[in-house]
Amino acid sequence: MAARTAVVAGTATAVSGRVGRRQANRYAEQDAQYTQQQVAAVNEGYAQADAAPAEDPFEQIEKLSKLHDSGALTDEEFAAAKAKILGT
Repeated sequence: MAARTAVVAGTATAVSGRVGRRQANRYAEQDAQYTQQQVAAVNEGYAQADAAPAEDPFEQIEKLSKLHDSGALTDEEFAAAKAKILGT
C-alpha cells in the first residue's frame, strides 16, 4: 500500500511540475509578444516622427517615460531614445 501511495504521489508531482513549466512557458511567450508589439509601436512612432513635423521634445520624453514605467522599454532603450530626442 505504501508503494502505491508513493507511485501516485510521484506521478502527481511530475504532472504538476510539467503543468507549471508549460504555464510558465506560455506566459513567457505572451510577455515576449507584448514586448515585441510595444517595441514595434515605438519604432512606428519614430518613423512617423521622422516624416511628421517635430513634436515637442518634452512630450516625446513624457511618452517614453510612460512606456518605460510600464516596462515596455528597458533602461537602455529609454536612455537611447531620450538621447536621440535631445540630440545628445
